[in-house]
Amino acid sequence: MTPIGLYIHVPFCDGKCPYCDFYSMRATETLLDQYTDGIIQKFNDYKSENSELRMDTVYFGGGTPTLLGGARLRRILEALRPSVMPEAEITVEGNPGGELDELFREVHAGGVNRVSLGLQSADTDVLRALGRRHTAGDAARAVEAARRAGIQNVSLDLMLAVPGQDAAAVRRSVDFCARVGAVHVSAYLLKIEPHTRFWQERDSLDLPDDDTAADLYLEACRALEEAGYGQYEISNFCRPGFASRHNLKYWDQQPYLGLGPAAHSYYGGKRFSWPRSLRKFLSGGPLLPESDEGCPTGSFAEYAMLRLRLTEGLTRAGCWARFGHGIPAALEAAAKRYVRAGLTAVTPQGVRLTQKGFLVSNALLVELIDPL
Repeated sequence: MTPIGLYIHVPFCDGKCPYCDFYSMRATETLLDQYTDGIIQKFNDYKSENSELRMDTVYFGGGTPTLLGGARLRRILEALRPSVMPEAEITVEGNPGGELDELFREVHAGGVNRVSLGLQSADTDVLRALGRRHTAGDAARAVEAARRAGIQNVSLDLMLAVPGQDAAAVRRSVDFCARVGAVHVSAYLLKIEPHTRFWQERDSLDLPDDDTAADLYLEACRALEEAGYGQYEISNFCRPGFASRHNLKYWDQQPYLGLGPAAHSYYGGKRFSWPRSLRKFLSGGPLLPESDEGCPTGSFAEYAMLRLRLTEGLTRAGCWARFGHGIPAALEAAAKRYVRAGLTAVTPQGVRLTQKGFLVSNALLVELIDPL
């Protein structure tokens, strides 16, 4: 069968950042053990239903997966090992700070070959505004710890359009990523989500307006490209050959299985998720079905919407290979209407959004997909 991706959501953090709406909580040793046992049991349940299950990517996200510690992460990796392909990309997220050498050595011995660290910014004032407890120095030491453990594939996260940030701060952060040798950078525009502290304080936050936020995004794109990071998705940039194979599964409508509270799946031709509850996950569900009547699961419309997040866009060759037809005339005609504004490009290879188009991608995708 086609290899799938496996996403494992680790819902533990040592504190809640003011912008974060991911499902997370403080951990105890008992909870960490129960969670580890639960992940292994749920995976074994899926494995018993499909003995041919194989994964070519595994991603521990969160939360802060490194809070599980090396021994628990190794337990999970050992349980997965018979189903993990030899060339698999195995990623663990973590936060800079603390002693990470031993943990990175242990998880690398268990198969981890990629680390993603939540830098967010190399600027002290920006980190303080985001409620982060690490420094740029902590992040540099974390990257070096990964390298000493044998993990060369290191990704750093950046946040854009945060309170008090300017173009110079964005460039300092990009320069930092290049200087410490990160091979992948994810750069996200801050979104103020309900049920976060930033949402409660939104009227008093010194947030950039929409035009300034757009300028900061474009500045980040320019700085990353100048530093040798090619953009391959709205928020993702990498050195040649270091695109996240796991994340590409999301945008290429490839199957992936999610385990853990609030984890999402596209598996067996269906989309579903676990409830945002550790108790419900550990007790076995129930799973929550997901669907979008305007963009049905597995449909061409869904494929087009996901592919248009990539800089490569929706290719004619890809459409023929997946669906046996080219790009629908209605979608192409809709895309051509935005070429003059610099939001789309229509080429012999296919249809794609530009960097300016990415800034308004939510509204633009509706316009392009609606004719389907």
